[in-house]
Amino acid sequence: MDFDLTTEQEMIRKEVRKFSEKEILPIAIELDEKEEFSEDLTLKMGDIGLFGMFVSEEYDGQGLDYISYIIAVEEVARIDGSQAATVAAGNSLGIGPIYYFGSERQKQKYLPDLCNGKALWGFGLTEPTAGSDAGGSKTTAVRDGDNWIINGSKIFITNASCDLSLGVTVQAITGTRENGKPEYTCFLVENGTPGFKALPMHQKMMWRASNTSELYFDDVRVPNENVLGNVGDGFHQMLQTLDGGRLSIGAMGLGGAQGAYEIGLKYAKDREQFGQPISKFQAIAFKLADCATEIECARNLLYKACWLRSNKRPFAKEAAMAKLYCSELMGRVANHAVQIHGGYGLMKEYHVERFYRDQKLLDIGEGTSEVQRLVISRYIGC
Repeated sequence: MDFDLTTEQEMIRKEVRKFSEKEILPIAIELDEKEEFSEDLTLKMGDIGLFGMFVSEEYDGQGLDYISYIIAVEEVARIDGSQAATVAAGNSLGIGPIYYFGSERQKQKYLPDLCNGKALWGFGLTEPTAGSDAGGSKTTAVRDGDNWIINGSKIFITNASCDLSLGVTVQAITGTRENGKPEYTCFLVENGTPGFKALPMHQKMMWRASNTSELYFDDVRVPNENVLGNVGDGFHQMLQTLDGGRLSIGAMGLGGAQGAYEIGLKYAKDREQFGQPISKFQAIAFKLADCATEIECARNLLYKACWLRSNKRPFAKEAAMAKLYCSELMGRVANHAVQIHGGYGLMKEYHVERFYRDQKLLDIGEGTSEVQRLVISRYIGC
């Protein structure tokens, strides 16, 4: 077994870390406080190649392996969850479905701007009554000649209602299968299409500087050429997209855990009580030792899942495991980091409280921790 990263992967980590510390860190608290999505910062992330990393060069992607992409998400998340969410959703949920399931016309039309970071694309799955039960969607699409008419709504959709948003992939019910279950199809709907509204959501506890949206479809008419793949393939497309998205959420958990750990470690070395740095007290030192150990375990688990994907081997079970473990790990590490800070850890002027808040969505998005355990239990034969 070879645990060494390639020279290119090490360079990506170095450059993304440098960018994140220089461009994101100085304004992360301000953007969080104002609940402000930064178009300028997103364009800068596009300029350094953080979008379309796993897309082939013919569509203006970089043609890199999945571990390289995950390292990039990890390094952004080490500084700020909001910007990491923009990158992760922009790639795994926005670009991914079009790249893997789209027609050549769809790829040529949308991917270049998405891969250059000049535009963003949303992933419309979750509905007010369909979260963990993704099959509980009520949004419908009815065939009308060479068009489809979409009605319904979506909620908690990332990257769908900012100035850079180009459109969304939408799952809708298009019929009933022979077994009586709904037939699902995915459609590409551009912003500005009559009857389609994308509204930003505010007053979030976490990821306050990312763009989260509610989507409304009122007799939205799209041509048949906007069907993603084949009619009836929507549910399979969405599930496969979520498998890859779980790796992105795992990277956010891993990077967030690393960032919170480093903040806690630095504070413990600087803060003195009873005449010495609090890092010298066993109660604090053991917390940090546990954090360092678990982060190492999480990185190996996540990278193995990415390696499996890059080598075109089954990875769904490992993706669920990595998402579950890395997400919950960040919660444990952020909790320890806040505890190490004491009262200061509760103040917004300290980055650590943002890590504590941002973590919670990782237990929920891309399938809750409960759903991940359900997925894993099925793979192990329970």
